[in-house]
Amino acid sequence: MQTILIIGCMMMVLAVALGAFGAHALKKKLNADMMKVYETGVQYHIAHGLGMLVIGTLGHNLTHSSLAVTAGWLLFVGIILFSGSLYVLSFTGVRKLGAITPLGGLAFIAGWIVLLVAVMQG
Repeated sequence: MQTILIIGCMMMVLAVALGAFGAHALKKKLNADMMKVYETGVQYHIAHGLGMLVIGTLGHNLTHSSLAVTAGWLLFVGIILFSGSLYVLSFTGVRKLGAITPLGGLAFIAGWIVLLVAVMQG
């Protein structure tokens, strides 16, 4: 669980830094559509970084803590694939990167399902 907490903290540092960077440095460099793409990446990054912190904090209390760890890793992979692809897309405009984004979304969904199973099993 400590690893999930550490990575979750690092994801939050990165999310806040990228959010601030977007708000201050990118507003004049990206068009409105690409700014929206970037902001969506930050929004999901923050939400799932917080999810990792919740998992790392509460996972010790679960009988099946290995499932919670798996859920944490899935959220991390989701951040990398979903938010990461949106960040790169917003800078490059390469639309083919949009094919990666749903994989990140699936990782997010899988992570929350695995966490649900862990919680239901105690």
